[in-house]
Amino acid sequence: MSRRIVLSAVAGVVVLGGAGAFALAYAGDQSPTLSHSTARYTAPDGDRAGSLTFATDVTASSGVKSVKVLAWPANSSFAKQGLTAKDMAAVDSAVCKPSGGDTERCTYKVTVTRADADDSPQGAWHVAVLATAKDGDTTLDTKAADFKVG
Repeated sequence: MSRRIVLSAVAGVVVLGGAGAFALAYAGDQSPTLSHSTARYTAPDGDRAGSLTFATDVTASSGVKSVKVLAWPANSSFAKQGLTAKDMAAVDSAVCKPSGGDTERCTYKVTVTRADADDSPQGAWHVAVLATAKDGDTTLDTKAADFKVG
């Protein structure tokens, strides 16, 4: 092999190796991702309370620090103004458990009383999620899942 071909091959390996290292470093710094989000609403029936259950998989390379959950009616002021991370600061947290690798399965469940159901707007609702990784990166999904009331 000529010296020029060998040097070109070595230079190519160095460039590809550097690009791979950059890709790995970049992948490690990505914001948390949400997947497989579901919401299930069960209305109260007679003396029995209802419930809202939300679940999602959260993947964060540095680990999951917290997951905040807020159910909101589609015809509320949030639909016009938009939800922000600041709006999510004081809402309830989901319970998260490791489910393999950098992913945790996070679940939020709340009881819905007859009075809650009677006072709630009927129609479409959304579930907003604020996921925070241990390195401080955040992801806000204002419509992670939908459900209907009524």
